[in-house]
Amino acid sequence: MSCGCKTSGDSAHSCGPKKTANGCENVNTCGNSYKLSVFDWLSNINNPAPNRCDFVEVRFKNDRKSFYKNVNNIPLHIGSVITVESSPGHDVGVVSLTGELVKIQMKKKKFSEESALKIYRQANQKDLEVWQEARKKEDGVKLEARKIAQRLGLEMKVTDVEYQGDSSKITFYYTADNRIDFRQLIKDYAGAFRTKIDMKQIGFRQEAAKVGGIGSCGRELCCSTWLTDFRSVNTNVARYQQLSINPQKLAGQCGKLKCCLNYELDSYLDALSNFPSSSTTLETEKGKAFCIKIDVFKKKMWFAYVDSSIAWYDFDIDLVKKLISKNKRGEKTLPLEDLKQPEPSTHTIDLIQENNVDRFEKKNRGNRNRNNQNKQNNNQQGPQGQGQGQGQKRNRPERQERPERSEKTESPNPQSVNQPKPQKQHPQQKAPVEKAVNNSDADKKPQSNPNKKKFKKKYPPKKDNNA
Repeated sequence: MSCGCKTSGDSAHSCGPKKTANGCENVNTCGNSYKLSVFDWLSNINNPAPNRCDFVEVRFKNDRKSFYKNVNNIPLHIGSVITVESSPGHDVGVVSLTGELVKIQMKKKKFSEESALKIYRQANQKDLEVWQEARKKEDGVKLEARKIAQRLGLEMKVTDVEYQGDSSKITFYYTADNRIDFRQLIKDYAGAFRTKIDMKQIGFRQEAAKVGGIGSCGRELCCSTWLTDFRSVNTNVARYQQLSINPQKLAGQCGKLKCCLNYELDSYLDALSNFPSSSTTLETEKGKAFCIKIDVFKKKMWFAYVDSSIAWYDFDIDLVKKLISKNKRGEKTLPLEDLKQPEPSTHTIDLIQENNVDRFEKKNRGNRNRNNQNKQNNNQQGPQGQGQGQGQKRNRPERQERPERSEKTESPNPQSVNQPKPQKQHPQQKAPVEKAVNNSDADKKPQSNPNKKKFKKKYPPKKDNNA
């Protein structure tokens, strides 16, 4: 069994009339559950029996809703699938609102209680099977209806098709700019589909509300979620808000101007009431200037000369009002460039650095700059600098460490002690002298570096034993 939350009526989850008082578990996540829905903020409040409301709001396919009277006092909740009265036969729908809020909705939509139809029962298994089979036929019927209308040469578009719950009637929703002659069309439809035919014309905005979709703002369309009254929108609304008259950007999915242009119109009109007229001109000593731009939020107006409109000068509206009053007295104002005062430069620091595009590359840039500087210094020194540096490094340990070690190690050999030392005067002859000394005395090697051998013997064995 299905609660009919999706448009096609064949939702995968099952929630029949035996659900809890909270209704369908997937009402908030499936299909068109939010299409013109009302939040029941009185659901947790139990009203007394004498003041209980007998009316229930029932939702059918897409945004079609109606109010029905619960004559038999059937316990209903949001998400219950019920069978209601229709002409002819009966229809199947889903309860979308119960309680005291139904009266408020009926008053808002000016629905009379006398014209309300009654509820028969909760939908049984047979009713649901017939309803779902009828829903599965709708897509094929819509395509066939479009082909028939095209064959007859009618300038109309079949937007949506809705079967009644007992498959005894089909309602065709269409859009057209001109009047359509349905005499031959209805005959062809009745012969093709073998049922009662009902034709309803809707506007382009109602079409977008039925089809649904995502707007340019990234959210679902207002007409398919909560908007019920469609006010007229013209191009003056865009001009008041300083928008460019671009039909591709200002038009919605219905092809008309967006309904959201009316949302902030009142606030813009209140702000523009303090502005001078955009058609005002200023008489200056250099020539006549006209208004070329208005900024409502900064409360500024941009002016340019009639002869040369390349340079723009912005002024506060208070200063513009003073200049206009001066022109009314017959006096000319100073040139625009003299009236323009230089604005103090303000240096802002972005502590969070969110506006900086390269905020993730600062550390890498610093390391790269350092590496580049080191490479440049090494390249400037060249091979000669490297040779000098190596020579200096060799001379320092030979003067300090190596003579001391040679004196200690060569102390038992008197011949090696009495040898001349031309090493300080001729550093190039050091290498062969040291080689000769090392070759002559083979016992000097273990004594020359005793610390290194002890270091190697002590620590590595300990690490291996611990491991």
